[in-house]
Amino acid sequence: MSGSEDEDSGLPERHDDVSSGRGADHRAVVEPHFPDELLSKFEVFSYRNAASILATSFPAQFDQILTALSRFTISQTMIRTPGGSKGLIAKYVDTLFTEGDGWRETRISADLHVKLLDAKKTDYVFSEYVREGFLDGHRIDFLNGRVALDLEWNSKDQTYDRDLYAFSAFYDAGAIDVGVLITRGSSMNNHFFRTLGKVLAKDGSEGTQEVFKKYGASTTWMGKLLYRLDAGRNGGCPVLAIGITPKCVTED
Repeated sequence: MSGSEDEDSGLPERHDDVSSGRGADHRAVVEPHFPDELLSKFEVFSYRNAASILATSFPAQFDQILTALSRFTISQTMIRTPGGSKGLIAKYVDTLFTEGDGWRETRISADLHVKLLDAKKTDYVFSEYVREGFLDGHRIDFLNGRVALDLEWNSKDQTYDRDLYAFSAFYDAGAIDVGVLITRGSSMNNHFFRTLGKVLAKDGSEGTQEVFKKYGASTTWMGKLLYRLDAGRNGGCPVLAIGITPKCVTED
């Protein structure tokens, strides 16, 4: 039970289902991998040594991620514009992680070949079968080698469960070694969104709904993600969580 929402902050009065990252790697281990400029623009949390794995085992992909983050800026108009099936921010991130650089949307599918062996007879298989579709339907926004990356800007917070389960499925299948999830930082709360005024209509004119009402406590923001990571919903998969802050937002 999360309690009622504080109208001014937009966050729950109780914090049973949000977290500040108590299970994350120590900042002294994580921060040396990131330029100070990025640490000032993003919230960064590493689980299961994700940052160190990226920096040491996948330097090319990690460099591409750091370069994309250094270029990352979104405008107030992008935030105020209704998303539809794929919003302006998601489309913008598509331009930062391109297929030409090795990033592609990926779906995993796998069958399970089961063998039952007689424990008293070496390598004697007395029964075997295949479970088709043992893994199927799990998708990741961007995959490059053994590095997975997803973006969640403003979906229902249960979307994190889908993302983390997909990371775990890919990891358990030996398809990835680390996952990265870019999402809305905790400082992008209703106090910030109230400063943006009204949502824009499709023609660009000012609508009637306040922007802050689009971004409730039950949507995807860092506290909801860290709660799930602290609970281990990523399984054994190392995960780097990156939170977008108001310092990434430019005036139009």
